[in-house]
Amino acid sequence: MSSTAATPRPESAIRACTVSRDVQSFDLLIEDMEQVFGEGWGDLTFETALKYFEQPEAQSLEILAIALDDEDEPNMPAIQSIIQRARSQNVQVVLIAEELKPIVLHRLLRLGAADFVPYPLPEGALREAIERLQTPLAPFAPGNPGSGGSTQGKAGTVLVVHPLAGGAGATTFAVNLAWELASLGEAKAARVCILDFDLQTGSVSTYLDISRTEKVYEMLSNTAMMDRDFFLSTLQPFNEKLQVLTAAADMLPLDLVTPDDVERVLTMARAQFDFVVIDMPGTVVQWTETVLNAAEHYYALMELDMRSAQNALRLSRALKAEGLPLEKLRYVLNRAPRFTDLSGKSRAKRMAESLDISFALQLPDGGAQVTQANDHGLPLAEVAAKNPLLKEIRKLAQTLDEARRSQTRAAA
Repeated sequence: MSSTAATPRPESAIRACTVSRDVQSFDLLIEDMEQVFGEGWGDLTFETALKYFEQPEAQSLEILAIALDDEDEPNMPAIQSIIQRARSQNVQVVLIAEELKPIVLHRLLRLGAADFVPYPLPEGALREAIERLQTPLAPFAPGNPGSGGSTQGKAGTVLVVHPLAGGAGATTFAVNLAWELASLGEAKAARVCILDFDLQTGSVSTYLDISRTEKVYEMLSNTAMMDRDFFLSTLQPFNEKLQVLTAAADMLPLDLVTPDDVERVLTMARAQFDFVVIDMPGTVVQWTETVLNAAEHYYALMELDMRSAQNALRLSRALKAEGLPLEKLRYVLNRAPRFTDLSGKSRAKRMAESLDISFALQLPDGGAQVTQANDHGLPLAEVAAKNPLLKEIRKLAQTLDEARRSQTRAAA
């Protein structure tokens, strides 16, 4: 390792520097820097980093690895200045973060840090991050999603599920619809993924018993660097049929991702899968419009109560005010009245008339079996194959899959 002043050795110019309170606290980082850069790296403190940028030796600098932990929050003003100075000199910044709050990471990434790697460093993670930063990306488009391979010009169907009230059953509906789509037909079965875009309280991982990983946050924070391999490695398989993008391990700000970030993720997902099912947060955010425009069907889940009715009215007004495609909305009445419940069916009819909507689906109450399936992390089909709710979701999945196959035959 070169000296603490980051002075270049005669035989090797300084290509990278670590910046930290004390690099000895990040011994794994020292090992990885030596493996990647050999003698061509140096070490700086928060106090000396800005001064180093004024030196002629800094002209050869390519990468700045800033190592932080929860004790460094008082140093945030200095760290922000270092990131901004590095970006002004076209130096890529990688954050090495140990137990740092997501909101702090979010702020630093927005200031210009290009990537982050959790500490302790996973095997090869630093080298992979640096290679991503140093690999030029091709323009992002449906047929060219970066440097990771061809998308073969596919454009999968986007199905969005949005709850109009808490507990309306949106995630249950999204998870089981995705599973049924993935399970239809053994030959030429549709490729399906489900994306949990509820960044704060997403529970797709719970309903499918899948662990959450740091990779999700890493991808969402750096979608501009995302290629096909990176995207697919962030997904997790469920029973070898369904690919899942879980919510991140920590509760994240809803503005962590921008409309551009969401568009990149959706474009990549559509290129790799026949169906992309999205579980949305109940909150309308700045990128809701992006998802709505990409959706084939936007399922709004509601119940037969006043809160659902009021929220349906609010959503309709909001979309109309922004000139958004209201016709994509498919209102779904969950826990709908049974066939013999004439009073309940009359209430449902009056609700639809008063809101000037129609129910695309009326789903029966699945009862205690739904809670049991969710708590065990399994789709309904694996727990209660004859559940009435499952039967309706399966009918919808069959209709959607047949429409896909008809389009494929027509295109051929």
